Amino acid sequence: MKNRIKTMLFVLLMSFAFTMYAQEKQVSGTITDANDGVPLPGASVSVKGTSKGVSSDFDGNFTISVGENDMLVISYVGYVSQEIPVAGKQSISVQLQSDQSALDEVVVVAYGTQTRESVTSSITTVKSEELTDLTVSSPSAMLQGKAAGVQVSASGGSPGSNPQILIRGMASLNGNVEPLWVVDGVIQHGTPVVNPNDIETMSVLKDASATSLYGSRGANGVIIVTTKQAKLGVSKLSFTSRTGFNEFTNGKFEVMNSQQLYDYHAQMGTTQEWYTPELLERDFDWVKNATQTALVQDYNVSYTTSTDKMRTFMSGGYYSEEGTIKGSEFERYTFRMNLDYDVSKRLTLKPKMSFSFDDRYNAEHGRYSSYTNLPWDIPFDADGNPIKAQDSNEWIGRDQSNYYYDLQWNYGKSKTFNMSFNGDFEFKILDNLSLISTNNFTLYHSNGMSYADPLSVGGTADNGSLYNSSARRFTRLTNQMLKYTKEFGDHAITALAAYEYNDYMYEDMDATGIGLVGGGTILDVTSEPKSIGGYKNEYALQSAFLNVDYSYSNRYYFKGSIRRDGASNFGLENQYGTFFSVGAGWNISNESFFNSDAVDLLKLRVSYGSVGNRPSSLYPYQGTYSASTHYDGIPAATLSQYGNPDLGWEKSYEANFALDMSFFNRLNVTAEYYNKDTSDLLYYVDLPALTGFNGYWENVGGLKNSGFEVAIDGDVVRTTDFNWNLGFNIGVNTNEITELFEGQTQIPRGNKIFKVGEDMNSWYMRKWAGVHPANGDPLWEVVDSETGDVSYTSNYNEATEQLVGSATPDFIGGFSSNIAYKGFTLDARFSFVSGGSIYNSSRELFDSDGLYPTFNQQVLIDGWSRWEQPGDNATHPRAIYGGNNNSNKPSSRYLEDRSYLKLKNVTLGYNIPTTILEKLQLSDARVYVAGDNLLTFTNYSGMDPEVGGINGDTSMSYPVPTRFVFGLNFSF
Repeated sequence: MKNRIKTMLFVLLMSFAFTMYAQEKQVSGTITDANDGVPLPGASVSVKGTSKGVSSDFDGNFTISVGENDMLVISYVGYVSQEIPVAGKQSISVQLQSDQSALDEVVVVAYGTQTRESVTSSITTVKSEELTDLTVSSPSAMLQGKAAGVQVSASGGSPGSNPQILIRGMASLNGNVEPLWVVDGVIQHGTPVVNPNDIETMSVLKDASATSLYGSRGANGVIIVTTKQAKLGVSKLSFTSRTGFNEFTNGKFEVMNSQQLYDYHAQMGTTQEWYTPELLERDFDWVKNATQTALVQDYNVSYTTSTDKMRTFMSGGYYSEEGTIKGSEFERYTFRMNLDYDVSKRLTLKPKMSFSFDDRYNAEHGRYSSYTNLPWDIPFDADGNPIKAQDSNEWIGRDQSNYYYDLQWNYGKSKTFNMSFNGDFEFKILDNLSLISTNNFTLYHSNGMSYADPLSVGGTADNGSLYNSSARRFTRLTNQMLKYTKEFGDHAITALAAYEYNDYMYEDMDATGIGLVGGGTILDVTSEPKSIGGYKNEYALQSAFLNVDYSYSNRYYFKGSIRRDGASNFGLENQYGTFFSVGAGWNISNESFFNSDAVDLLKLRVSYGSVGNRPSSLYPYQGTYSASTHYDGIPAATLSQYGNPDLGWEKSYEANFALDMSFFNRLNVTAEYYNKDTSDLLYYVDLPALTGFNGYWENVGGLKNSGFEVAIDGDVVRTTDFNWNLGFNIGVNTNEITELFEGQTQIPRGNKIFKVGEDMNSWYMRKWAGVHPANGDPLWEVVDSETGDVSYTSNYNEATEQLVGSATPDFIGGFSSNIAYKGFTLDARFSFVSGGSIYNSSRELFDSDGLYPTFNQQVLIDGWSRWEQPGDNATHPRAIYGGNNNSNKPSSRYLEDRSYLKLKNVTLGYNIPTTILEKLQLSDARVYVAGDNLLTFTNYSGMDPEVGGINGDTSMSYPVPTRFVFGLNFSF
């Protein structure tokens, strides 16, 4: 009987399942804009009440399996959602209406979000589709040329390098000038390690109204990274794959081959015994042999799913890159999980976890030596074995550097682990009042080693050496915030009140052992210690803040905030600082008297506020000692830093005025002007050696930054099959020192100077006056201190040090073009910098007029010429073996215009049509080819004007490579 019942139940269940399966069917459709019929790619199509869903393809098409009685929910950002019953339909044409209430597009701001219409601050948002054009390991590189007033300077082209970022110029003489990074509400220590493919948006907060809620850390702007979250009703498994090649780029910089160098020595009249015609039989290209076409790979998988209770996003990534200079490799593994779980209608848990693992290997060919080494010095013997230059009678080069010899054995490695965990939750206390709790800890751990074999030149002195290092960083952050929102009639208010605590602890240790057993990689194989080191520091901050946003009738917007920060960097008397902001906006286009078919948006914004800055030192107010010395074998302490208990906060006060405009529902324009005054500048004052101290920290003066920014984007063409969008942004920043320490008018600092009334990045050196046409000697200016009359001299020591320019660009920016025709896309992006001087210090070696005769020399670029006979109007002095009157010493001779225009990226892509996707059982797929850093238009004689850094000083930099990539993205 029981078996018969089981059989009947089984039959019933199978019948029910078959019936349900039989009721499933394929429904296809197209989603378009109701106004102009343009397809809406990426629109969400979900079955109401389930986790089943798909996204529309590039042409707005979709296909989904549904039941006869299902309800489809169609949604797209900025449009009114629709619910459509299946009710026997096999195809559905959906036209979505633009949602004017969301001019209401959500923008990520400090500690929350706002609608774009209600924002009164200066914020630029860059979305995920705009960020992933470049194949890079760092999120900072993706911002270049995409946000007005944001200067991104590559620190180099080595694998895994991070660029430097400057927002609205430098606001400090000696404090930190790079922006604060915040990832999913967590304040970061430096540039975060985030997989670029996990990023949903990056918001750049530029004015004090936007950044003041970050108080003492917002003086240099804030970049908020929001990672991807699961979307309600959508389940998707996605893969992205990029494989490409990096090509080494020299720019205009080229060193001489054998014939060119031989002729150069003939000009100098070289009489050395090694200078014979037989040299022309040797011509080794050190640069060519040190560089390579390098492989880069970027693979990512992500899974997103959601139910009525839980929304999950998970991703994993692998990135690897070889150096275009042989011998360096970088690998990174990443993982992220973002989870939202509705415990009840009032409580939502929001845990997040991410980690990354970096692995670096370095046995890099000599970047410096590959240029200085002579083409006449051959690194291999007749059998192809590397020779030891020090034992060779034929080696001419001064440094006797044959790095091939040491590369047989010597190398270095490092491994870095970063982990971050958020235990966040949101509890709705009342319908309009919520507690938002953010709780994070991060752990950073790294290990490094460097090996020098006893047989190598580098290991000779110590009979081999082994260096090991280990470092650990631990940070904690908690933010407990109450959020109140209320709408009543035409009024709307949002208020935040919060307490935040953040601390940091770092420690490292290192040791070097010498007397090495060949091949050993642990310190036990060394015979004795050479050095032991260790370091530890920590800090803590606590803050309380209040922020209120108010709007009336979608026309008038007001914002006010105040924050109180306490930092362990300062003494008890000045430990706390208070920062504030106010802002207002007027949406004129929503006024009843405003009636224009052409103007969709006309909005005025104004804001004013203060932010703070702390010194780069963690203990600036304290007197410190150095305990790294010994006396008669006994540990001893020496004076180091003089204490200053009165040291206070560096503060910036900024006003911002802006106009937002939109025309014909296709052209958007934003124009902004800002003025920022910084007072109590933090500066490390050097003390004379006779005091026993190195120096001390002091609040020394004032600095003013001002500028304007314009951002424009618009649809030139917008039809069903063809779309063309153009974007442009430009930023102008000027700065001026208004006051210096103890009433001083100027403080020289090497090749630069701080001077009242001048740019803080001013160059201060002897001014180059060219070449004497009669004898080919160098000339510099001599300025009479009383009359100001200018004369000229060939004596370097007689020349006058003076202001000769600034490293600050006149303006920066970028522009882009995005074309879509049916399934094809063609995107191009440019970035540019105009003005500002970069000091090319490598020319002191490679353009030395004979001072370094046993170094290779730079080939003169077009437009340059060398003096050879009386009457020549040349750019370069006469070359003399041993140098020509200090002609290569620091002067404005080596200051060059850093202006450039770069084609940063071109991408040609194709979105696979729906008919093919259905056969492959994919929801979307795209293939593309891309090129990064393709062209640079510049007069700069070095490798790459972008790698001058924000200070404009460069030497043998690692140039950013040209990259060619093939990519494939697809989703189930």
